[in-house]
Amino acid sequence: MLKGKTVNLLAIEKEDLTILKHWVNDLDFVGSYEPIIQETCGELEIQYNRTLNNGGKWFFIVKNDGAKIGYVAHYLAQKRHEIGYGIIPNERNKGYCTEAANLLVDYLFLSKDIVRIQALTDSQNRASQKVLKKLGFTEEGIIRKANFEQGKWRDSKLFSVLREEWKTPKLLKERL
Repeated sequence: MLKGKTVNLLAIEKEDLTILKHWVNDLDFVGSYEPIIQETCGELEIQYNRTLNNGGKWFFIVKNDGAKIGYVAHYLAQKRHEIGYGIIPNERNKGYCTEAANLLVDYLFLSKDIVRIQALTDSQNRASQKVLKKLGFTEEGIIRKANFEQGKWRDSKLFSVLREEWKTPKLLKERL
């Protein structure tokens, strides 16, 4: 478990996929900026195995009281290290997602010989962009009509942080 100040990251196991299935199939959880998908545990298991086999990992965001409130993930997208995250609606805007994503970025730069981490957001998703900017990610540009989400083609924004911009861990430093 990766421990933060108010949240921890707990690796998701195959047995935990039913929780994730409930979230990704809940329109309130996915919000306005993600595609409407209705996935089975079997489909999630295929993605889970593919992520692990390619060197990625999924984590639950767990509050200090033990409540699972979301997830963060890292995976390889066309040989690029990419992160993503989601949090249950009633726990948004409390800093939990920012702290969890920060833990993940620290973990990646401390455990892998990589020079860049990237993230994509819907061009209208200001909350996700705010998280990335707080972590020191730089907006690189717009990917036009990148995703078909909720009945229309939407633009995405690409963000990244380089190892030399990250410099030192922000949340894990007390443990090093």
